[in-house]
Amino acid sequence: MTRFALLWLLLAFVLSPPRANAAGGVHVVDDSEVETPGVCHLESWVTRFIPGDGYLNLAPACTFERIPFLEVGAAFQHYWDQTVGTELFGPAMKINFRPESTGVGIGLGLAAGMDLRSGELGLASLIMLVTVPIDPKVKINLNAGWSYLQGDVPDAFFWGGQFEARVGWDISLMLEVFGRAPNGLMGTQMGLRYTPTMKGREGWFDFDLLAGGFFDAVSPRFFTVGVTIRY
Repeated sequence: MTRFALLWLLLAFVLSPPRANAAGGVHVVDDSEVETPGVCHLESWVTRFIPGDGYLNLAPACTFERIPFLEVGAAFQHYWDQTVGTELFGPAMKINFRPESTGVGIGLGLAAGMDLRSGELGLASLIMLVTVPIDPKVKINLNAGWSYLQGDVPDAFFWGGQFEARVGWDISLMLEVFGRAPNGLMGTQMGLRYTPTMKGREGWFDFDLLAGGFFDAVSPRFFTVGVTIRY
C-alpha cells in the first residue's frame, strides 16, 4: 500500500454520518449524536490531494424512530493516485448511549470497509465518541479507540479532538487534530459548514468546504468539498 493510501485511509475510517450542524461526514473527528430519528441522509464528498490524487465517498444512513439511539448505514469509497487505486465498501454504525443534551454526550462508532478488488479487509474501527457542549453554539468533540488500516502498521490507537462553533448566517466553523499511534502520524483539518434554513426547517442540507494536512514535510495537503442531503 502506498503512503498516499495510508494517509487517506486514516481520514476515511471514521464513517459515521452527521446530523445537522454536527461533526462527522467529511470531518475526521465525530460527535456522539446519531441522525434525527425517522430521518435518512446521503453523504457525498470528494477530496483532492496536491498534486492531484483523490478520494470519493458516498454514504447513506438512517436512524429509525423505533430505535432512536442507533444509526445504521454503509459507505462506498474510491481512492486513486498515479500508481494505485481501489474501491472499498462496508457497513457503518453509531450507538448513542447518552445525548449531549444531558451535559456530556457519549457514543460508539463502528465501521469496516472491504477492498472490492482483492476481497481483503481494508479498514475497520471501534471509536468512543464524546461531546461536551460549552454553550448552545460551541462544543468540543473527543474521539479515542482502535483502528485497523491494511498496511505495515494495521492495528493502532486512534485519537482526535475537534472544536466546533456556530458563527452565524447558518455557518459553523470547525478545527480538528487527529493522530494514529504507534506510527506517530498526526494531522489537522479546518473548514466551514453551511446548513441553510429552508421553509422554516433547519438541517436538510449541508455544504462543507475544508482544508487539511499532516505534520510532516512529505505528506500532501488536501482540500475537501462535501454535500449531505437529508430526507
